[in-house]
Amino acid sequence: MNAITDTLPQRRPVAAPHATHKFKLLLRREFWEHKGGFFWAPLIAGGIALLFTVLASVGLTIAKRRSGNDFEVSVDDPERIAKLLGGVGDGALFGGIALALVVLGFVVFFYALGCLYDDRKDRSVLFWKSLPVSDAGTVGSKLAWALGLAPMLAVAIGIAFGIAFWVVAALTTTVNGVPGASGVFMHSHPFRVIGNVLAMIPLYALWALPAVGWLMFCSAAARTKPFLWAVMIPVLGCALVSFANVVLGLGYDVGPLWYAVAYRSLLSVFPASWLPRLDGVSADRVQEPNDLSLLVNAADNWTLAGSADLWIGVVVGVLMILAAVRLRRWRDEG
Repeated sequence: MNAITDTLPQRRPVAAPHATHKFKLLLRREFWEHKGGFFWAPLIAGGIALLFTVLASVGLTIAKRRSGNDFEVSVDDPERIAKLLGGVGDGALFGGIALALVVLGFVVFFYALGCLYDDRKDRSVLFWKSLPVSDAGTVGSKLAWALGLAPMLAVAIGIAFGIAFWVVAALTTTVNGVPGASGVFMHSHPFRVIGNVLAMIPLYALWALPAVGWLMFCSAAARTKPFLWAVMIPVLGCALVSFANVVLGLGYDVGPLWYAVAYRSLLSVFPASWLPRLDGVSADRVQEPNDLSLLVNAADNWTLAGSADLWIGVVVGVLMILAAVRLRRWRDEG
């Protein structure tokens, strides 16, 4: 009997999956469950914008051909005209990216607000708790998508549509005989625009952390209607304080309250919402297309890292995320 046993193949013990492998699976799960927001939302928004841009370009071209009028542009300074058209090219490229980032703000807001609540609502939290994955890993995967992977995917989609807008702008100016139309390509700065946008993704992650942390905390804590707890109650509370301040003539400055409760805790999920906090960066500086680089400049935007506002928000956001992990671990819905 022992001889027969010795001849049988020995089964090797199965090694436990590595923590990084588990985390990759959690990241894939988030994409599978929220592909509509992360991928299709910016793709559809960009497609609609591109369709209307092409229709507008074709319509203007047809209208010009029917009128029989040519563009009469003074070419006393052809270099300046070429640079202006280069700014148009930069604007078209950045327009595609900006559209995707606006969609990203809404996607991240509602994703962070519902990601932990929906797990409990559809009872899938019981399935995931039965697997060898930690609550910290689950919450971390959701945080990684909200602050890292989703912005990178949105920027990639925005770049693709920005290039399409850029090509449409070049073709429109060329077909309609605009003097110096080649300046759309020759004097634009696509690598500078794309590089600056990519360099600001980590800044967005730091800036949006308190808002994402607050929304995820409410998502984990609320037994029902997380939007009410995360948005309505804080905003109405600020409104009541402001109303009492006016009626009673207290004379308090409620601006910091609104800034902390409404702006930093809710609206920070929108990219570039930090611009009002920067003294050297303002939309008033953009007087013509080639001034666009004054706004899309990573070095100027990263001066925000020297402010206490950013780092206080980071600390608050981390505390909120830790609280969300704790609540997910101990929350009992049944």
